[in-house]
Amino acid sequence: MSQLQQHRLESYGWDSAFQQSFQEHQQEGVVPGRVVSEKRGGLTVLCREGEFPARIAGRLRHHADDRSQLAAVGDWVALRLHQPMGRIEAVLPRRSQFIRKSAGRRSEGQVVGANIDTVFLVSALNEDFNLRRLERYLVLAWESGADPIVLLNKSDLCPEPQRFVAESEEVAMGVPVYLLSALEGQGLEPLQQYLEHGRTVALLGSSGVGKSTLVNALAGAALQATAEIRQEDGRGRHTTTHRQLLLLPRGGLLLDTPGMRELQLWDSREGLNETFEDILELARECRFRDCAHDQEPGCAVRQSLRRGEIDVQRLESYRRLLREQRYQATRQDESLKLKEKQRVKKLHKKYRKIIAHRRKR
Repeated sequence: MSQLQQHRLESYGWDSAFQQSFQEHQQEGVVPGRVVSEKRGGLTVLCREGEFPARIAGRLRHHADDRSQLAAVGDWVALRLHQPMGRIEAVLPRRSQFIRKSAGRRSEGQVVGANIDTVFLVSALNEDFNLRRLERYLVLAWESGADPIVLLNKSDLCPEPQRFVAESEEVAMGVPVYLLSALEGQGLEPLQQYLEHGRTVALLGSSGVGKSTLVNALAGAALQATAEIRQEDGRGRHTTTHRQLLLLPRGGLLLDTPGMRELQLWDSREGLNETFEDILELARECRFRDCAHDQEPGCAVRQSLRRGEIDVQRLESYRRLLREQRYQATRQDESLKLKEKQRVKKLHKKYRKIIAHRRKR
């Protein structure tokens, strides 16, 4: 690999650790590449030879337990170059993955972005600002393995922005909170420290919070389309329709994602513990280890609630997210049992065919 080609991959986050992971595929006639776009199920992979549309190999699909194990934007993959479309033969081990429950009734995870270093959790200071939604994003960000950063955008539209900063800092539990106006170009300079050469930042937030405007402001160019929010309720329209990894002129990569108003938890136990560390610290003083913080005697959490030390809405948010996480864990166990049952059934069917064939002989 030439120095120019190597530099190109390094700009997208390639390093010695990923190179080490790729060693086992070195003799298979494949090349390393990073998934830089996902649009309507189609993937684009950047490698030293250029950018190529790619599909996931049937063998990889067959061995995956669910879609969360398939290639997603941000993944480093082993790509077999074919015309007119490359084939992804393997996904290299991820350093982080932002995963949510797939839409619909199926119980499986969906990777929103992989190998992310920092997550910008973007909220807008308008009628749609919601602390409970911010808590949900924090849970999933902590669970991903990336570092969360809270961005309060559209400060130019808010008469009392510092009030929202204080409220966000209370639920963010030590996570940095930045006030900015992407449209006016205000408050952007502190964000450059997270956009170093080869580092990947994901932007997550609901429609209309200004993610596309922020991408354009950080890039210094109109890379993404933008749209005005609806005046009747302050909510935005979808302008980003697919996931895309963008290389910025000053270094660093931005992963822009479509707005996600409903973001269901997947496997989020550690994320809950990080986000609600204050409640868990109090819970250690409860009389009963399995205290639900409802009617049990000797509940330290409810005592703190009566003293006004924690907010009742924050406690209810914790309970709701905890119930959701437990429900999803149960669904995942049931799904695994069903898949194992189907696997055994297929083996028995294949075995009966072999026996029947031998008897005919």
